[in-house]
Amino acid sequence: MRAVIQRVQHASVHSQGQRLGEIGRGMLILLGVEEGDSFDDISHLCYKIARLRIFPDNQGRMQKSMHDLMDIRCLVVSQFTLFGSVKKGHRPSFARSAKPEFARMMYEIFIKTLEKETNSKVEQGAFGADMQVELLNDGPVTLLLDSKIKDL
Repeated sequence: MRAVIQRVQHASVHSQGQRLGEIGRGMLILLGVEEGDSFDDISHLCYKIARLRIFPDNQGRMQKSMHDLMDIRCLVVSQFTLFGSVKKGHRPSFARSAKPEFARMMYEIFIKTLEKETNSKVEQGAFGADMQVELLNDGPVTLLLDSKIKDL
């Protein structure tokens, strides 16, 4: 399971002209599910995300996490292309991406688990939909987390 975390001033996701989710200050999380992912992958990522110290303290250093700040929210958008490979040729292969039924289930469990870890409602996109994501990256701060690579 992979997650791209972006610290944002605000972010929103739309599909077919309708706003699906929107946050102010917080984290935009692009989530990719891989074949073979498990509940342990979800637990690991949600625990890590809720405790990431990527928000500035009074001196401007990244010392604060969601647990330290009350006004931080998350927006999660499914992103199967995080497992795209361009190893051969120029057209991406998505063979490592989970099948839609499994990926949807894992995506939904991820959101529920993240809500428990952060003690707040998590905004979300529409799984499998063509979406437009708008954000104002703050910093910019962007991190890649991979549940299979614990030291990334």
